[in-house]
Amino acid sequence: MHESLNNKVVLVTGGAGGIGRALVERFASVGSKVVVNDISVAGVTEVVDAITAAGGTAMAGIADVSDSAAVGGMIDAVMAEHGRIDVLVNNAGIISPMLHFFDADEAWWRRIIDVNLTGHFIVSHPVARIMAKQGGGNIINMSSGGATRAHRAFTAYDATKGGIEALTRAMALDLGPYNIRVNALMPGSIDTSGMDLEARRLRGENVPLGRIGEPIDMTGAALFLASDDANYITGDIIKVDGGMLAQQRSATVDIMPPSDFPKLEDL
Repeated sequence: MHESLNNKVVLVTGGAGGIGRALVERFASVGSKVVVNDISVAGVTEVVDAITAAGGTAMAGIADVSDSAAVGGMIDAVMAEHGRIDVLVNNAGIISPMLHFFDADEAWWRRIIDVNLTGHFIVSHPVARIMAKQGGGNIINMSSGGATRAHRAFTAYDATKGGIEALTRAMALDLGPYNIRVNALMPGSIDTSGMDLEARRLRGENVPLGRIGEPIDMTGAALFLASDDANYITGDIIKVDGGMLAQQRSATVDIMPPSDFPKLEDL
């Protein structure tokens, strides 16, 4: 089913854990040559070693996606090793700390914007040039339900995800003539941190499919978008959320209930 991904060079940002790790392991399992990007040297090394031990091909790409110089060095290393980049998955992102709008500050805002939104641009810009020169490629961005259904105390995070969806559509228009497809995945509630059973039950009972998502649940849609089976799809956002956003209300909107908001007398 995924023969077209065999020997393709796939760069996944934020690949040392959670959804990112599931993605690099799944791409490697179908014969792709994966580049595992993250800021954690130990985390990247662990994933690369695991993939190599399983018979796959993987290399480390240590870089903070908000640092253009570090990203440039990583891309140079990938090109020296493989000579091309066929698929880019912009998965790196941060969500913490969760702050009410009144408790937030500019440093908090800028850090989340820099990693989640600007990081997509910083990595995509040089990679898209490489893809154009080699005749095409695929870019997959990572959105969130917060792009269209806001969460309380997630103002910066939700703003970045709305921006990523707009960026995805705009990139698709600019890059389509160069045979570069650009799409995004919209995860629902995915357990990337090992929730306890009670937390998983509470989160899952609000999802139409009756369970919280696992990182592996994101991989099928990613492989589809990266494959030749999706060669006439671009500028789209694919939900992988167990039906959560089909509801009138997001299951996580009350992650910070109004009772926890700052008191008026404390402002």
